[in-house]
Amino acid sequence: MRYIETLREGERINEIYLCKNKQPSVTKAGKPFVSLTMQDKTGTLDAKIWDPGSLGIDDFEKLDYLNVVGDVTSFQGALQLNIKRIRKAQPGEYDPKEYLPVSRYDTEQMYKKLMEIICRIENPYLKQLTADFFGNPKFEEAFKFHSAAKTMHHGFVGGLLQHTLGVAKLCESYAAQYEFLNRDLLVTAAVFHDVGKLKELSRFPENDYTDAGQLLGHIIIGAQMLTERMKQIPDFPKKLADELIHCILAHHGELEYGSPKKPALAEAVALSFADNMDAKMEALEEAFVNVPDGNTDWLGFHRSFESNIRKTSLS
Repeated sequence: MRYIETLREGERINEIYLCKNKQPSVTKAGKPFVSLTMQDKTGTLDAKIWDPGSLGIDDFEKLDYLNVVGDVTSFQGALQLNIKRIRKAQPGEYDPKEYLPVSRYDTEQMYKKLMEIICRIENPYLKQLTADFFGNPKFEEAFKFHSAAKTMHHGFVGGLLQHTLGVAKLCESYAAQYEFLNRDLLVTAAVFHDVGKLKELSRFPENDYTDAGQLLGHIIIGAQMLTERMKQIPDFPKKLADELIHCILAHHGELEYGSPKKPALAEAVALSFADNMDAKMEALEEAFVNVPDGNTDWLGFHRSFESNIRKTSLS
């Protein structure tokens, strides 16, 4: 199989990819064409069918696995595939695991480490709350598989788990460094801060915004999920519930970044820093993934940092 990240301009390929998006359109001259986004586990590739009515272009839909024959070209500095023939691939011709971006870390090991952090929570109400979610096999399966974003960071299978574990580990270190922080509250907020992503984003291979995601967003959805569950735990303290929900609502740190509230508790401040730190470090790691060690060439403007970026030298 030729992975997308290995394709080069001038090649003709005959491969199977996942059709992530399909958009019929017309040229300025009024001629119909179809824009596609092809995907495998190494990335995505813009593709065009310039003559959709021609012989050899079979019917297909978004999220179908497609056998495509076409030429790899370059357009505005990015690779593009001009498709000549296309057909739906049949089951057995492809392995779905080859077409989904996956965390570089082992999912089972990450979940085990997250559960070790959760098991150190001592407050009985927060302990029950975390057990109600993370002790549920259906929730566990969904949490392990889900992404943490559509594009910005951790946008892969296991991304939500990887990001949550990273944030929780940072929050544990903050609580050890700054003893005035309520460790149980901070860690609970960390493990739940992005739980709304389970309903904001659809499952792979689609990994796109749901209606609820578009209308409410993961912060509000997560707050609703926790509020509903806390109401079912007898005598759950209202003050503690309000503090936990505040941390969830404020975890983006600023109103302009999507938080309904700015942090007003020390734990909310710490959570917002941990969330931002883990997201930014992952964005850098993803930007550097194909840059050889010792290569200090500038990589260009990165929108997450609003700056040109590069790796540091080894010496």
